[in-house]
Amino acid sequence: MKKILSIDGGGIRGIVPGQVLIALEDKLQKKTGDPNARIADYFDFFAGTSTGGILTCILLCPSETDPTKARFSAKEAVDLYVKNGGDIFSRSFLYEVESIDGISRAKYEVAAIEKYLSQYFAELKLSQLLKPCIVTSYDIGRRQTKFFAQQDKAKVGDEGDFYVKDVCRATSAAPTYFQTELIKSISGEDYACIDGGVFANNPTLCAYSEVRNATGDPTAKDMFVVSIGTGSQEQPYQYDKAKDWGAVGWVRPVIDIMMSGAAEVTDYHMNKMFSAGGNLDNYVRIQPANLGNADPAMDNASTVNIDALIAVGTQTAKSCDKELDRIVDILSAGPDPVVFS
Repeated sequence: MKKILSIDGGGIRGIVPGQVLIALEDKLQKKTGDPNARIADYFDFFAGTSTGGILTCILLCPSETDPTKARFSAKEAVDLYVKNGGDIFSRSFLYEVESIDGISRAKYEVAAIEKYLSQYFAELKLSQLLKPCIVTSYDIGRRQTKFFAQQDKAKVGDEGDFYVKDVCRATSAAPTYFQTELIKSISGEDYACIDGGVFANNPTLCAYSEVRNATGDPTAKDMFVVSIGTGSQEQPYQYDKAKDWGAVGWVRPVIDIMMSGAAEVTDYHMNKMFSAGGNLDNYVRIQPANLGNADPAMDNASTVNIDALIAVGTQTAKSCDKELDRIVDILSAGPDPVVFS
């Protein structure tokens, strides 16, 4: 059975699925008796959008001493946000004034996030990641979706290969938050990209369709999918206020509604597809019941909010403890490589 992991977008809320993955990795280590067991060892295909795309790439980053093993644990992946979130989502007073608080240009400068991505990935290429994967983005120059897909290391080719740090910047270039990222493939072709969350904040359906086209034509009965969300904005928008909003007033709400709506639609279709053939047990969606005391804003990286998000993720893992045990049992059955002809 092909085992697939998909991680939603959500900015700093990536801490939430991160905590679930820490709990899952801990269970895998106890189940196997291997303290060095990693998430990358047990899933056969990965998908991520925005913060989920970054986590995906970190989890699949090969060790410097053994390129067949994962370099980072789940906790080390989440540390990107826990330890550095406050720096990534920060700006100087001068920039805040010049950008008119994010109205005239992107709300945040990119120097910090680019610094940390370089620290994690250096010159690592997409083709060097440990497992097949897909990371979403949108190419505004060509007006089309851009999928950074690693199907077969030997067949990627320079035109389809990219530096991982650039892929991560592209998938997380959320409109109004970070500037559009102009990246180059290894062959030198330009792509002007923004956050994949504008069309696939939940990339599970992208992962399903990608694996569906792998060698052997696997269907839902041949897949086991774990999809992890980052929580969502639950506070409703009041009609009395929203009815008079213009372009400026609608900018942030539209982004929020678009991303959360896209994630919900994907979950709806996944449930329909897997239940149609009696394979609903092969699809697991883990999403916080609520965000508790955490701020749902994608960019609130205050110490208080980071702690609150850690608490939400930890509680989410505890609430689905039995489901995580079932996932571990299935993952422990061994790999079923996803191969593309």
